[in-house]
Amino acid sequence: MANLQLERETSIGMQVEDLWDVQESKLNPTQKLNACFENIPVSAFPHTPQGIEIKSDASLAEAVQILAQNKILSAPVVNVDAPEDASWIDRYLGIVEFAGIAVWILQQSEPPSPTNHLPTGAESAVASANGMPSSAELRTLGSEDASITAGDFFEALTSSEFYKKTKVRDISGSFRWAPFLALQQSNSFLTMLLLLSKYKMKSIPIVDLGAGNINNIITQSAVIHMLAECTGLQWFESWGTKKLSEIGLPTISRNQLVTVHEDEPVLQAFRLMRKKRVGGVPVVTGDGKKAIGNISLRDVQFLLTAPEIYHDYRLITAKNFLLAVKNYLEKHDTRSPMLSGMITCKTDETIKELIQMLDSLKIQRVYVVDDDGNLEGTITLRDIISRLVYEPLGYFGDFFDGVLPLPENCRV
Repeated sequence: MANLQLERETSIGMQVEDLWDVQESKLNPTQKLNACFENIPVSAFPHTPQGIEIKSDASLAEAVQILAQNKILSAPVVNVDAPEDASWIDRYLGIVEFAGIAVWILQQSEPPSPTNHLPTGAESAVASANGMPSSAELRTLGSEDASITAGDFFEALTSSEFYKKTKVRDISGSFRWAPFLALQQSNSFLTMLLLLSKYKMKSIPIVDLGAGNINNIITQSAVIHMLAECTGLQWFESWGTKKLSEIGLPTISRNQLVTVHEDEPVLQAFRLMRKKRVGGVPVVTGDGKKAIGNISLRDVQFLLTAPEIYHDYRLITAKNFLLAVKNYLEKHDTRSPMLSGMITCKTDETIKELIQMLDSLKIQRVYVVDDDGNLEGTITLRDIISRLVYEPLGYFGDFFDGVLPLPENCRV
């Protein structure tokens, strides 16, 4: 199976190579790549080996367990009430995300307390993390917010009847769910790459219209892995040997970087990620210049799958969260990317070197530093893909039909 997967990844690179050689000479390299990817159907992309689906009548606890056991961040939800001959659009409710479940639970539930009411600090943090208005929206979270969720808070939450009995379908209307926009197997690589980059989709289901089911799921990580397998090919080398600074990376500069200080509550990190719509934030030292670690949306899972690791912490600050998760992974999952420490690069490195590093470490982002180790910006998988292709004028037409929020200043 592994050899077949590698053959298909190599085959994609060779298809681009063959198309590259016959493109019009007047096209620049970026135009040539666009033309190549436009002529390759997404059906050529290697299939995701796991193919995990979650039934709509599964509980939130069961959904979290399925995602955690299979080490995936999201999965399509199958509507158990749909008829056998249902089309794919009626068969699937959408994509449920690990972070979506976790933050939704925090919003809806109440921690144990004499008044049986969510304390003001936690209420503000949860509302802000979900992008909801709050009376304390501008307030900076403090030590009291870090202490609210310490001790047995998450253990009590994950053992509650609310957590065990609420079904996945019960939250299907939540805005926390990812947009369910699927492609057909005949759609092009260019369409897929633009959706994963400019249109900020983390993963794209590929549907088989005949069978009425999802045939494949293509993620940003899978695309980066495919690119890493193309090392040595002419088309890839002409692009991949460019320095990061030459192709405009990082796109997020130091002044734009969203950070959380090491002594701030970890909920502040998740709050900032949702409010600023970013997938991860660096944990920085007091002066804000250097980072000691990274917290991403995927790390919300540790609040639900391993709540016992916070017993010894009076305050769950960003730094304590990193330490607790690190200690836990050293005992249970020594291959986790979180054990790699703070991964950085410099702008004089090549895009090929960056792709190979991200792929080998299985991480979503890398932080750019100067010669003194000071933060200068961040580069994500999406940033890399966005530098590979561009959207031709009027390319999508009425393709979206209102199902996906469009980026600002979009030409569509």
